[in-house]
Amino acid sequence: MFDPFSQDGGSKERKHLVWKSGQRQRVFEGPIFDVYSVQSTSTDGRSSAFIEIGAPNWVTIIPWYRNEQRVPMMVIEEQFRHGSNTVTREFPAGVIEKGEDPLDAALRELREETGLAGGRVTELGNVSPNSAFMNNRTYFFLVEDAEHVADQDLDPNEQLDVFSVPVAQVVANMGTGIYDNGIMMIALGFFLREAQKRPELVNTLKKE
Repeated sequence: MFDPFSQDGGSKERKHLVWKSGQRQRVFEGPIFDVYSVQSTSTDGRSSAFIEIGAPNWVTIIPWYRNEQRVPMMVIEEQFRHGSNTVTREFPAGVIEKGEDPLDAALRELREETGLAGGRVTELGNVSPNSAFMNNRTYFFLVEDAEHVADQDLDPNEQLDVFSVPVAQVVANMGTGIYDNGIMMIALGFFLREAQKRPELVNTLKKE
């Protein structure tokens, strides 16, 4: 019987958990992802077919600035999401084109969706959005003090509103109501980890 209270050793051996992938067959080809059936075998001899979603990599951008009252703000979008059949509030985000660098994709998506450009850019990290059946990764960037330089340049089926929200409000509401997008929760987690090193990202400054 395993001990759920045992300490994590950090360098624990994990080879016994790795399944070996065998035959891989595409069973569906779609406009935004493909579906594959992959035959995999465990180290103890079990074999089964698993579903894998082949999707492009994604990028999410957190645009940050401080307003005239010295309150930290985030630029947020609202748009209709067909999967949930609801309007959601999210950070700017999009697909990384084939062969495109994640940073270049982030700056492109930010400009297309919000008209913002420039500023200080920090790569916050990247993760698998759902490692149970998806094979892509999503990248997260913090962009500070970008300037509004252009109108939106949206894709044919994009329709979204852009506005600013205090960081404290985003933190308080993320994961509830209209802030109902799991990738945004991941983005906020990366942002809050950065804010542990740089508290000024979340703190309102006193007026001089």
